[in-house]
Amino acid sequence: MDCDLTTSPGYPPATSKGQMMEERANLMHMMKLSIKVLLQSALSLGRSLDADHAPLQQFFVVMEHCLKHGLKVKKSFIGQNKSFFGPLELVEKLCPEASDIATSVRNLPELKTAVGRGRAWLYLALMQKKLADYLKVLIDNKHLLSEFYEPEALMMEEEGMVIVGLLVGLNVLDANLCLKGEDLDSQVGVIDFSLYLKDVQDLDSGREHERITDVLDQKNYVEELNRHLSCTVGDLQTKIDGLEKTNSKLQEELSAATDRISSLQEEQQQLREQNELIRERSEKSVEITKQDTKVELETYKQTRQGLDEMYSDVWKQLKEEKKVRLELEKELELQIGMKTEMEIAMKLLEKDTHEKQDTLVALRQQLEEVKAINLQMFHKVQNAENSLQQKNEAIASFEGKTNQAMASMKQMEERLQQAEKARQGAEDRSHKVQQELNGRVSALQLQLSQLHDQCSGLEKELKSEKEQRQALQRELQRERDTSCLLQTELQQVEGLKKELRELQDEKAELQKVCEEQEQALQEMGLHLSQSKLKMEDIKEVNKALKGHTWLKDDEATHCKQCEKEFSISRRKHHCRNCGHIFCNTCSSNELALPSYPKPVRVCDSCHTLLLQRCSSTAS
Repeated sequence: MDCDLTTSPGYPPATSKGQMMEERANLMHMMKLSIKVLLQSALSLGRSLDADHAPLQQFFVVMEHCLKHGLKVKKSFIGQNKSFFGPLELVEKLCPEASDIATSVRNLPELKTAVGRGRAWLYLALMQKKLADYLKVLIDNKHLLSEFYEPEALMMEEEGMVIVGLLVGLNVLDANLCLKGEDLDSQVGVIDFSLYLKDVQDLDSGREHERITDVLDQKNYVEELNRHLSCTVGDLQTKIDGLEKTNSKLQEELSAATDRISSLQEEQQQLREQNELIRERSEKSVEITKQDTKVELETYKQTRQGLDEMYSDVWKQLKEEKKVRLELEKELELQIGMKTEMEIAMKLLEKDTHEKQDTLVALRQQLEEVKAINLQMFHKVQNAENSLQQKNEAIASFEGKTNQAMASMKQMEERLQQAEKARQGAEDRSHKVQQELNGRVSALQLQLSQLHDQCSGLEKELKSEKEQRQALQRELQRERDTSCLLQTELQQVEGLKKELRELQDEKAELQKVCEEQEQALQEMGLHLSQSKLKMEDIKEVNKALKGHTWLKDDEATHCKQCEKEFSISRRKHHCRNCGHIFCNTCSSNELALPSYPKPVRVCDSCHTLLLQRCSSTAS
């Protein structure tokens, strides 16, 4: 019996939710049956399978149907694309371990279709015994799967997680599959139900079966505990490595800070030395200027005293001369009669007066020179005072700079103290974390030793039970093996139910991401349509440029449309679209062409053609 579960591998979105639920349930039951038959046949053959094994082929067919359920149809320029290899390519991004599978699948020259690549990917994942892990990574990131699957697809619902739990049992098998000789592109994926119509006998062998199941449950529980403990130890080691890296970074920062502090201290010492040199120079210059000013003041005082004495002497002489003149005038009044004597006396007096006037002029010149000297000394004193003020201001600015340097030094010392406190806190935290890790590792080691003891006790009990049961028939042994396999599958299903609950929470986030990606695809489609229109316009422009030639004015004597001869009143005009020459009446229209930014002159025929094109593109 060959039959297909669904009408088409893509499952169009028009199907109802009830139909999708029925399809999911049928596919999940078929997956359970295929895995069960595959495990039974593998146990009978020694757990090593080839590509020609019929249950293995049917398992891959059922797996392909599960991956195709609810797959979206992707439209492109070439056509529609329905392939389950797209979701499988995401595993390479989410799990770096799967990069080897993806590269080997892409490098196979026999594979030319996406379906063949997807089948080859499933073969390699089964051979690596990581098919369940890779699919679990996909289902954990449902926000990425929503780009490829409908919301009601099997991979987006809870059944997907159940199938991942069922696939964990296939890690027991050893598959040797050769991909070079097989034609994976043209295989027809049809399920053969004849393999699953056999009567499966469910045997319950009482207390002995219950003991075996309990022992196997305990063994599986111990193995899971060991795995969890190894995972926790690995996480703690990564945390320790991170803390060591942070400590090394903090030590490097401390060394850099100490180097900066030492450099700043050296700069501070250099600034202090420069300040001391500047102070000494300024003090020396101030002392020299003070001494110069004192000497100049003393000379000024001495010259002033000499001038005062000279002025007092001249003033006394003037007074005496005035007295003498008065006496002479009296004598002249008395001796009017004696003209001759008087004339002689007058001449003598005139000579004396001229000499005295000359002396007065000389004295006045000396006074003016003294005044100029006094003014020069006064200006020199003012300049000395200004230089003193400037030097005092320079000293004040240097003192401000030294204060700023001291403040920066204090800030750097505070930063050093803070960095040392942070380093001490980090060291304390690292010590605490190491102590906690040592305590946890010791506790885990104790638990492991206890579990090993329990395992040894359980193995002893199993050996005793096997010795007691050796006398039973071969048929009972086969039935026990089948019951053990069924019980292990049930335990795996119970363990996977917990993971299903966690995956349901992640489903909503995956759906949101899927909606966002769909919006991005719609926007990309709009951009592509706009770019197509632009390309068509450019092609039309190129065709117009290639097909039409620009006529020269000398070549045309008549209008091409009305065939009237050109004259002074009927001038020539070029059509910017076809390049021919027309009169004003036949080329009075204007249109915006792709090759011109502004509307240009166009003939009547080109005007009608361009309007028709615009109307057709707009419709």
